[in-house]
Amino acid sequence: MIISKNPYSGKELKKFKELTKTEIDEALEKANSRFSSWKKTSFKERAKLMLNAAKELKKNKEEYAKDISAEMGKPISQAIAEVKKCAWVCEYYAENAEKHLADENIKTDAAKSYVSYEPLGVVLAVMPWNYPFWQVFRFAAPALMAGNIGVLKHASNVMISANNIQKVFERAGFPEGCFQNLVIGSKKVEEVIRDKRVKAVTLTGSKPAGGAVASVAGEEIKKSVLELGGSNALVIFKDANIKESVKTCVMARFQNTGQSCIAGKRLLLHENIADEFMEEFVKQVRELKSGDPADEETFIGVLAREDLAEDLEDQVNRSVEQGAEVILGGNRDKAYFEPTIITGVKKGMPVFEEETFGPAISVTTFKTDKEAVELVNTSSFGLGVSIFTEDPEFAANLVPEFEDGAVFVNELVKSDPRLPFGGTKISGYGRELSEHGIREFVNCKTVYFNKF
Repeated sequence: MIISKNPYSGKELKKFKELTKTEIDEALEKANSRFSSWKKTSFKERAKLMLNAAKELKKNKEEYAKDISAEMGKPISQAIAEVKKCAWVCEYYAENAEKHLADENIKTDAAKSYVSYEPLGVVLAVMPWNYPFWQVFRFAAPALMAGNIGVLKHASNVMISANNIQKVFERAGFPEGCFQNLVIGSKKVEEVIRDKRVKAVTLTGSKPAGGAVASVAGEEIKKSVLELGGSNALVIFKDANIKESVKTCVMARFQNTGQSCIAGKRLLLHENIADEFMEEFVKQVRELKSGDPADEETFIGVLAREDLAEDLEDQVNRSVEQGAEVILGGNRDKAYFEPTIITGVKKGMPVFEEETFGPAISVTTFKTDKEAVELVNTSSFGLGVSIFTEDPEFAANLVPEFEDGAVFVNELVKSDPRLPFGGTKISGYGRELSEHGIREFVNCKTVYFNKF
């Protein structure tokens, strides 16, 4: 039995009976059968349905957002914004998929030669709870527009949202079987990946989960894409605009109550501006409103589960034992964790080395630009980095020095349908979004016509 529980009230929301082996087989057969006809539909037909999905998301954004907020504690205003962003990615691929997957003519000694992009078939998406709609739609929109079929294994604590996502596609008029939510736990993922009808898998989640999925996919020689979290750095150089940098860094770390793979988790400050920056930073973090996620004024809600708050508390406490200092927050009440700032953080401390999934930020100072780059790159993660400076040329020259999948200048790291998203090192491999993302789950086919 899978149970959805409100992390703020502690009340049980709904119980779900897991699919049996027979029911999983039926779902996969439905998906596989649908692929034979769906892959033959035109981009125009698919785009019409995808635009319908965007309209459905916009029309009923409050309905879907309330369930997101209730299931995983996201402040309601942020939940509504998440649903609206999903509409955007649907619109983007409805408008651009045909262009992204158009045949590419290549001049060779042939009479005609080109590359075509054709759908693979049924793709399994293993998705997390922190952005229960967005993580799924940034997979589903390009996958379906490419002619693939989607099956979802969502996190167990957001199964109401998972069913709602299937509902969106049904209400939009997609043929039955184009997108299905599989009500299953983690133990049944392997058998789904190994099923011959499933051609590829994408996962957003932890390193252990990613490693397990990649291992099975590798044994089966199936394509996989992994987005495995990060420990992004926010690097404030001595010429940065302090006021604007502080504002951006607060959002980068504390939105979604800090539960984001691309959140800025490590704050790196040039020693010349550290005191000035911290004075304003502490002030703004202190002003963040905590409370009921259903309240429109709430910015900091609760973590999605109490054990997640306990894990964060442990990371902070172990870092303090090694010499770090909590200058704001640090206290936990069940699933709620106060917005927390930890200073004096050095390499080797848990809050520097590990991914902290909650409203806590570590602060480290540096003396030179070279030291700043080394502090960023020493992380085993490589999802993204934000750098703050008023010198565009300096920033441009620094970009190649970072090993991350993305570098944002004077901005927080964020996903955008128009840009590829993904990381390096233990942050995973492959890309989502843009033309790069839609091409992850297609057969890149070489076509060669000899002269007759």
